[in-house]
Amino acid sequence: MTNPNLLITGATLPDGTRSDILIEGTQITAVGSGLSSAHAEKIDADGLVVLPGLVDLHTHLREPGYEQSETVLTGTQAAALGGFTSVFAMANTLPVADTAGVVEQVLRLGSEAGYATVRPIGAVTKGLEGVQLAELGAMANSRAQVRVFSDDGKCVFDPLIMRRALEYVKTFGGVIAQHAQEPRLTVDAQMNEGEVSARLGLAGWPAVAEESIIARDVLLAEHTGSRLHICHLSTAGSVDVIRWAKKRGINVTAEVTPHHLLLTDERAESYDARFKVNPPLRRQEDVLALREALADGTIDIVATDHAPHPVETKDCEWGAAAFGMVGLESALAVVHTTMVETGLIGWKDVARVLSEAPARIGGLASHGHAITPGVQAELVLVDPTTRRNFGVDDLASLSHNTPYLGVELSSQVVATIHQGYLTASNRAIVDAESVAARAQAVLRG
Repeated sequence: MTNPNLLITGATLPDGTRSDILIEGTQITAVGSGLSSAHAEKIDADGLVVLPGLVDLHTHLREPGYEQSETVLTGTQAAALGGFTSVFAMANTLPVADTAGVVEQVLRLGSEAGYATVRPIGAVTKGLEGVQLAELGAMANSRAQVRVFSDDGKCVFDPLIMRRALEYVKTFGGVIAQHAQEPRLTVDAQMNEGEVSARLGLAGWPAVAEESIIARDVLLAEHTGSRLHICHLSTAGSVDVIRWAKKRGINVTAEVTPHHLLLTDERAESYDARFKVNPPLRRQEDVLALREALADGTIDIVATDHAPHPVETKDCEWGAAAFGMVGLESALAVVHTTMVETGLIGWKDVARVLSEAPARIGGLASHGHAITPGVQAELVLVDPTTRRNFGVDDLASLSHNTPYLGVELSSQVVATIHQGYLTASNRAIVDAESVAARAQAVLRG
């Protein structure tokens, strides 16, 4: 198969200028006014914003092992519907992605699906048990070329193991992505510790459980001179620690999820387990601190922590429910609602926190570039004027545990372009058979 050429006309670039974009094959070949092509499919982008394809540094695709929740195919279809052209797949699969064989399997499944670039994240410790380092070097030298390692879902709680991991990945430019949760402070915890948890009688999850691990690990990163990334920052105190570390020159980056930018612990009053997540939803004061930190660059990126679960693990009493929520399809709309419409950031910043910075942190050279000739065609077209009540029809994930059902969100992904091909268009996934056929042609060379 060959790529159909695409001509996007009248799109608004992140800097506010209007331009046409010509895509030939897998690359952008021209950007400017009055472009034409007799052999290109035309996309009228008048009134639409065009961004570099979004990159999610924190996605749970569940495969292998938990295909009842999500597969690499359905997860990347959800990514395409949300404007993402690349996702980094977390290691808490079954078997755990702690060997070269498993990360190469995830890489192959992503290539076969064809909806987005899939980069596997390797486990830091064997079996996510926190006792012995996983095969970091073997994963780094595999075909998957893993550069991001995380035990996400669990914290690397042993400081000696954390130090050794930081030292090891430094040798090949890797990064440790820490799930900051002191396990002894969160035993049986169900939600944020505060007034709401006291009123509901649910075991509280103190902010210090997150903040203490971050404080320890930024000092370890300084000591080793290695790269540290903090997953799903959720408290104002964590922001203070990251801000201090960056001023000190420590090589640390941090992410915030869309749900921590919008939702608060008051949602737990409904006992609706769609709002049960790790780390928990926090106070309004924390939400405002996270927004400010994302705007001023203290927090580097937005990452979804897309965590699908089967219905029986969420449609149950709060205490028995699984932690997590899906977020790929809604992430851009939540960022637009909380950050752009409030005047905290503009579209250039959206491109930075949802594409450029996550690609850089993850070492993904093919993504996150400014929209210029010569780069791979990874793009998303967005209608910034749309307002809608988010619903099940907005989901492509195999699981529907979203906290946004019935919530009014602004903006809408109109089209997603990955490697020069449309993977989603007008709120619909492009035909799976045609995308899969294209992916197989690419694999065959």
